[in-house]
Amino acid sequence: MNLPLFQVDAFSEGPFTGNPAAVVPLKEGIDAELMQRIAEENNLSETAFTMPIPTEAGAASDGPLTFALRWFTPTTEVELCGHATLGAAAALRAAGIVPKHAEAVRFSTKSGILTARFGQDGSVEIDLPAAVSTKPIATDLAARVERALDAPVSAQFDHRYVLAILESEDAVAQLDPSEEALREAGTPVIASAPSSQPDVDFVSRFFAPTLGVLEDPVTGSAHCQLVPYWAATLQKAQLTARQISRRGGRLDCTLDGDRVRLAGGAHVYLQGTIHVD
Repeated sequence: MNLPLFQVDAFSEGPFTGNPAAVVPLKEGIDAELMQRIAEENNLSETAFTMPIPTEAGAASDGPLTFALRWFTPTTEVELCGHATLGAAAALRAAGIVPKHAEAVRFSTKSGILTARFGQDGSVEIDLPAAVSTKPIATDLAARVERALDAPVSAQFDHRYVLAILESEDAVAQLDPSEEALREAGTPVIASAPSSQPDVDFVSRFFAPTLGVLEDPVTGSAHCQLVPYWAATLQKAQLTARQISRRGGRLDCTLDGDRVRLAGGAHVYLQGTIHVD
């Protein structure tokens, strides 16, 4: 069996920046075990699989095309991934599956219906559910996270991930946690702080060895927590963010009620065919 494969640098400002996502556009379904093995072979933080959903009888034919979308790390399927959603939209357009004139595409996922909109400048904006991190963090978990980061943490909040607020951008940039220490924490961790740059509101890094990813270059799902926190802290609904991993990436963020909109660049790095016997 031959399957198409794209690799897209998402939330990128050019090739070799942002977060690389593999995208496999399917014409018909394959089983989840094979999806997981393909994701393990790709060895990227996420591999996305899309499959078209037929338009229902009576539905408007001029609306966005809808695709089923699933995401896999090298070790597990996840419920939400932002950069691979952005990458999937860009790959479907590059493949001609979504026409160039289309303004948007919709995805049916484990996190509900997500919409990706195409900008005239080549950017893609994705719409994700906001996650407000107000749950008090357990004392023992807070201590494990602080030991893992080996840095003073001014506040911590628990939701899908632990959000740890540090005192400065430099403190976030200088983090060098070991995989062992992060595994002992037992949870993915977002480290964030106000930006020192005048054109950026906040910075972050994301560590998730429990999901098979030591440090993710740019993480859309983490910004589902980051954007509501910084919007409340800075009293503004539109923010600019940078994830300051080695590759780095920029996200233009909007808090819109219970949704977070994230826009960024998408650069197709690779297009080919994989062979699965």
